[in-house]
Amino acid sequence: MDDLLFLDEQLHDDERMIRDTVSRFVAHDVVPLMADAFEKAYFPMQLIQKTAELGLLGLTLPVEYGGSGASYVAYGLVCQELERGDSGLRSFVSVQSSLCMYPIFRYGTEEQKKRFLPCMARGELVGCFGLTEPDSGSDPGSMRTHAKKVKGGWRISGSKMWITNAPIADLAILWAKTDEGIRGFIVEK
Repeated sequence: MDDLLFLDEQLHDDERMIRDTVSRFVAHDVVPLMADAFEKAYFPMQLIQKTAELGLLGLTLPVEYGGSGASYVAYGLVCQELERGDSGLRSFVSVQSSLCMYPIFRYGTEEQKKRFLPCMARGELVGCFGLTEPDSGSDPGSMRTHAKKVKGGWRISGSKMWITNAPIADLAILWAKTDEGIRGFIVEK
């Protein structure tokens, strides 16, 4: 493909290497599975382990938490290549990495980071992201799910929908209103 804007020249060597590696993975491992997966309406679960082995889950997170410490440009290139192969696979990787692993990294306790992130980076734990609701869509200000502090933890009540990765998830990053404002919760299956 012609690079008429010379964008490739602006990439670092490691970003090109990551892009090219994922491009080969998509061509050899993803594309051959997609016609059958589409026709039979299933997600090829073996791709979870393969994306983990390539270091694509939590790509931008520090190595100490299972990430690769890659740039956000590299992450964008990875998502672009995955999307070329299958939108569902790109969605899986971006939900796992950006909507589940990143909030734990950014807002979780050190104990939560050490407990969940390396397992998620290895594809041993799959996360999903619970924000969207039947009556309010993805508007957090309008959500009805509520969390109340109780002895020993929290009680969460409400309903969510359209949660990518939910059928295969081991944990959810679930959003709810509290008396102090909107909070995210790690909810294990």
